[in-house]
Amino acid sequence: MTQARHTGFAKLSQNDVSAAAARHEMLYSGRMGGARAVFAFCDLSGLDLSGRNLADADFTGAILEETNLAGAKLDSASFFGSDLRRSNLAGASMRRADMRGASLRGANLIGADLFEADLREGTIAEKDKYGNLRVLQHDLGPSEMPAAMMNSANLERAKMTGAVAVQADFTDAVMKGVRLTRANLRQARLTGANLENADLSGCNLTGADLAGCILIGASMDFATTHGADLTKTLKEAEKPDLEALAQVEALLDSHSRWAETEGRDGAPADLTDKDLRHVKSLSHRMLTALIAPGAQMYGVVLEGASLQGSNLAGADLRSAKLGGADLRGVNLSGALLNHADLRDTKLGPLMINGARLLPARLDNAQVRYADLRGADMRRARLSGCDLSYANMGDVDMRDTETEGAEFSGAKLPMRFADNLAAVS
Repeated sequence: MTQARHTGFAKLSQNDVSAAAARHEMLYSGRMGGARAVFAFCDLSGLDLSGRNLADADFTGAILEETNLAGAKLDSASFFGSDLRRSNLAGASMRRADMRGASLRGANLIGADLFEADLREGTIAEKDKYGNLRVLQHDLGPSEMPAAMMNSANLERAKMTGAVAVQADFTDAVMKGVRLTRANLRQARLTGANLENADLSGCNLTGADLAGCILIGASMDFATTHGADLTKTLKEAEKPDLEALAQVEALLDSHSRWAETEGRDGAPADLTDKDLRHVKSLSHRMLTALIAPGAQMYGVVLEGASLQGSNLAGADLRSAKLGGADLRGVNLSGALLNHADLRDTKLGPLMINGARLLPARLDNAQVRYADLRGADMRRARLSGCDLSYANMGDVDMRDTETEGAEFSGAKLPMRFADNLAAVS
């Protein structure tokens, strides 16, 4: 080992870290000869640990500038006071990791899982020869993540009190219950982020982009929002007017009768732009040919519902539960379905008048991080659809239209993935 450019830090080679990672993986799997990886106060800058299992490893105070940790398993690992500037942590699992005082300036954490990670302030101190505490810190100081890329990361219930995340990108990140008290998020991008029940008290959001983010139950007491973009943010549904809610329920009941009796009783409902979050139950309802473009249905439970031929264009169905629903021939063009549960749904074509096939439309829809396992999407129109990081491992995608569709990070059916690779 050679001394690094950081005084007191041992510079490790690729062979050093690969051997340590191999021993750690042996320990983790219960094999003989294993040993915990301890990289505390070592220099691992520029090295490759991508895909390795380093859960519970010790990176306290380590230098990890431009280190490749993409896809690594780092659950409960200690990065206390470490320097992770410009490191690649895309898709890494860092659940409950100790990130206190870590520097993440310019780091790539796209799609990383930071569930309950600790990103609060932190400094490392040591005693000098006189017994006095001396603070150890890297060039830019602790607890900072300016310009970090946290797009689509899972930060649910993470602790970020006092964090500095100026100009950081949290687009589409899951930040439910995150603690951002007194955090500095000036000019940060939070477009589409889910901040449900987050604590933003005293947070500096000057010039931040929060367009389309979810703020249901979020606390923003004393938060600074000067110049922030808060357009189309989703907040708590207004306390429902009991009479208006009863009218919506009556419309749905009438529609169900109309669908069940093939038009002999009841009448079709038009729920365009309606907020349906307070409707008691929509699961297993007969709602064929429902007209509800632009409807607000965030988190609504529609499991097993019959929605064949329905018009849900532009509807907000983020985090909705649609498992087992019949969506044949449905119009979901431009709809928001990020993080929706679409397991075993029928999204194939609907037979009309015994001869014509009406395909399901998801053109230009946002279906990022949705769970589509077991879904039937034959002939579906996916032009311009964003399916990034969606779970589509066993989806039937025969004859689908995918021109301009985005599949970055998605788990795709093997045959479809091979065809996609051949085309690209």
